[in-house]
Amino acid sequence: MDIKKIQKEYSELLNQLSDPELISDWEKFEELSKKKKELEKIIEKDKEIQEIQKKIQESKNMLKSEQDADMIALAETEVQDLEKQEEKLTKELEDEINPQKQALKHGSIIEIRAGTGGDEAALFANDLFNMYSRYADIKKWKTKVLDSKPTELGGIKEIVFEIKDNSSFTEMRNEGGVHRVQRIPETEKSGRVHTSTATVAVLPKPKSTDIKIKTDDIKVDLFRSSGPGGQNVNKRETAVRITHIPTGIIVSSQRERNQLQNKENALSILSAKLLEKQQEEAENAIGGKRNEQIGKAKRSEKIRTYNFPQNRVTDHRIKKSWHNIEDMMQGKLDKMIQDIQNELE
Repeated sequence: MDIKKIQKEYSELLNQLSDPELISDWEKFEELSKKKKELEKIIEKDKEIQEIQKKIQESKNMLKSEQDADMIALAETEVQDLEKQEEKLTKELEDEINPQKQALKHGSIIEIRAGTGGDEAALFANDLFNMYSRYADIKKWKTKVLDSKPTELGGIKEIVFEIKDNSSFTEMRNEGGVHRVQRIPETEKSGRVHTSTATVAVLPKPKSTDIKIKTDDIKVDLFRSSGPGGQNVNKRETAVRITHIPTGIIVSSQRERNQLQNKENALSILSAKLLEKQQEEAENAIGGKRNEQIGKAKRSEKIRTYNFPQNRVTDHRIKKSWHNIEDMMQGKLDKMIQDIQNELE
């Protein structure tokens, strides 16, 4: 770790941010501002470590000359506490500047689709969206829906949304896979428990320098937005479908009433899918094997089960369960997400 290089980079960044012409390039200004906050965090943590090291040395110097047994015991305890703090902060600092950790610093684009189970699967997909939205609210992350396909009963066939905070992908990346729910639907008169699934994919949101999409590589089609049941809800063709010709990837957005905004949303989704494809190809090139996040939405490919009658959520990858399912559906996911990270990473 070379903190002097980081301090130099920070100084150069301040000069760039002071350039009056930068105000006209808002995207670059926002990117540099985020980088500035990241560097400040590193520099402040380094200062904190230095202050603790100074206190440790002062306490150790005092021990050399101190005769009083109580004062010696107090100083020794203080040194132990300070050394624990130093160790914790040093690990945090190493994580901040670790290239592999830095590579995970992205916003997220999350795709949720109803799987097996008909209307109940669509309702469950909507429940998952609400759960992650509430978690984002708790974390003070900004979210934006890029596309959605609602059903007449209040469920969703598919929804794509963005979490803009750069720490979100690190936390959310283990949520990708097939989620299964076991519960009694409101429409079930006999009280029989139904099993349904929904699939979740978590993609890193590319930074402006990660992916460049050439105009010649895309085909843009316009169509009318449709609501639940498939009926047209707009007289004008504001919905946008984009086909990336080199890869065959197709994305769409009909969320906004504005054609330009729908196009921007669709390009955001496309960029995330292209980045994921690029990363997958890079891993395959070096012999890595990447687990598929989305299978065919079959129950046997599940990563997690939400069992309402038993008030239990079970993650099958780490073979661990948590209770208070209603709290978790309200977005209280910190404990589960941390437990999974600890086991899988």
